[in-house]
Amino acid sequence: MPTLERIRTLLDKALGLGGRAERFDANTPLLGNLPELDSMAVVTLITTIEEQFGFIVDDDEINAETFATLGTLAAFVEMKLV
Repeated sequence: MPTLERIRTLLDKALGLGGRAERFDANTPLLGNLPELDSMAVVTLITTIEEQFGFIVDDDEINAETFATLGTLAAFVEMKLV
């Protein structure tokens, strides 16, 4: 499954979106657009991504740009996988 689709599925489950994320594309805004994506949800999502993809996200790698859109989050994950 492509990274974007995996992130979309993880996002839907971690935030309890009830399938709403299925309509999200790479340009869908996340941070500031989804009320469910608060600071605690970001931590939960990062932990879930680390577990699912097998890498660690350093504190200095976490910023608003990473969570700007579904596409920027997927690009970050792909960069970490290289």
